[in-house]
Amino acid sequence: MTEIHIIPVLNDNYCYAVHDGGQTAIIDPGEAGPVIRFLQKSGWKADLILLTHHHGDHTGGMPELKRLYGSRVFGPAAETSRIPGIDTPLREGDAVRIGGTTAQVIETPGHTKGHIVYWLPDAKALFSGDTLFSLGCGRLFEGTA
Repeated sequence: MTEIHIIPVLNDNYCYAVHDGGQTAIIDPGEAGPVIRFLQKSGWKADLILLTHHHGDHTGGMPELKRLYGSRVFGPAAETSRIPGIDTPLREGDAVRIGGTTAQVIETPGHTKGHIVYWLPDAKALFSGDTLFSLGCGRLFEGTA
């Protein structure tokens, strides 16, 4: 069974822990401290880090988490030059296994040119980064709708 936990980071943002089959993925860690505290409480480790785009409020904690846990980092292929540390670049149609569940990759350029989202159909969850906000679409910085 897939467990999803919301972790508040920075002053106004969130990242997510997805745990399934003994493996944990951290999605968009804007800072490391809150994620480390969550992982210590849960007894899990950051096996995978999934990034949606290059902005620091989604990537800032990645280097420390990768160093501490030996995490494998997945992120948009179109933004590898802007996100040092990506181990596996992802494109439309790729998939990432998190234990017994699969995250499907969908390209959603607009907020940034290389923005991607992760769809977990079995968990009925979408991790949209800054493509969607609670009351509409994300701000378009580098692309068009």
